[in-house]
Amino acid sequence: MKWLKEDDIRRFLSERNFDVRVSGNARWIDQKCAADVVTIVSDCILQHADNAPDEYFTSMDIWRDEYTVTHIEAIFKKPSPDEAKARNEYDKFFQQPMEMLAYAEVLEKQKRGSRNFYAVANREVLEYLAIRERNTLTFLQLYISKVLEDSGIKPLFDDFFGKQTKDAYHSVKDSFANFTIANTAVNGVVECRRIFIKVLNPLAFLYGKCGTERGHLSKGRITYDMLMYNRDNFRDIYSDKPKELTRRQYAEQVGLAPSIGLSAYMSQKAKHLVRQFNDDFRGGVSEIRDGRHDSDLATHIHHIFPEAEFPEICAFYENLIALTPTQHFNYAHPLGNTNRISRDYQHVCLLAKAAVIQETLADLNREQIYEFGRFMFVLFVGLDNDSFMLIADGDFDDAVTAINLAYA
Repeated sequence: MKWLKEDDIRRFLSERNFDVRVSGNARWIDQKCAADVVTIVSDCILQHADNAPDEYFTSMDIWRDEYTVTHIEAIFKKPSPDEAKARNEYDKFFQQPMEMLAYAEVLEKQKRGSRNFYAVANREVLEYLAIRERNTLTFLQLYISKVLEDSGIKPLFDDFFGKQTKDAYHSVKDSFANFTIANTAVNGVVECRRIFIKVLNPLAFLYGKCGTERGHLSKGRITYDMLMYNRDNFRDIYSDKPKELTRRQYAEQVGLAPSIGLSAYMSQKAKHLVRQFNDDFRGGVSEIRDGRHDSDLATHIHHIFPEAEFPEICAFYENLIALTPTQHFNYAHPLGNTNRISRDYQHVCLLAKAAVIQETLADLNREQIYEFGRFMFVLFVGLDNDSFMLIADGDFDDAVTAINLAYA
């Protein structure tokens, strides 16, 4: 697997012309093209393509694929794709991101009669999108900027982000609708405004500005969760937790109930990625260098804080560690009982993970799958300790000290 960086995406986009005045295609982005949806659709496409690498596929092929069906209800909180009434919804959820990916030349598209057929045109970019939502959001921000620039309308958006007034908001919204109607087959203002949300808000988040919300200028800056289809953002939710309440007490009080199905999907996907990352950048060895198993391959990915008890962090790469089978079943889980966790070895895992994250972040030649802030959130949730949210960004010395104090 080739781990692309943001500069690689910039280079990929710079080599292409996305001028809507030339293409006449209004579906270069659409209302279902939220970062989390595009990430999941990209993952589903890759899984399908791996099983039929030489075949073109339709959106229906993707959402009827066994891998997709296994997870679809949990992912989109929709009825089973086998239900007739669900067809139009699933068509939108897969067709719209696939049309965007085709316009961006990540997919190849062929028209056969009234049906659209696709094939993977750039697997590396598709893999970049499938890794995580942050990657997809970065792609969308760069892609949207490039389309607007190529189409000659980026100054309209720059003016809005500079002024941030209601007049500037209405001006850019109306101008975008007029441009779309004049240059594409879309002829309705309502449709244009649905698309406009997906154009404006990713850029607003990038610049730390107000965007659009419920058809009006947003009251505050656009936040990360506002860009997602599944909008639960546990870091934001827990930021309001009173200090006198434990995480579990607060979760019960506010009715936090992470989707079990979605958590399982995201956890499985995260495990696969951490294993791939460890194989590619660390030679596939254990993240715990204890002198006893240094030459053994780390074929197991272990949740430092158990998935069943901490579903809100089960898909955080910072909560996953590559271990050898012996380390996993003899040390992390006493007597091989996966329902039990050794607290002493959990301490060892956290210190080892801190070292791996610090080493990774310091190496600019590696794909940066880890974030210091996410690691602190994992510790905050897993140890139910507010002090981790007060540690300065990148201060691993303080983080290690706090970890040691938590296990003293």
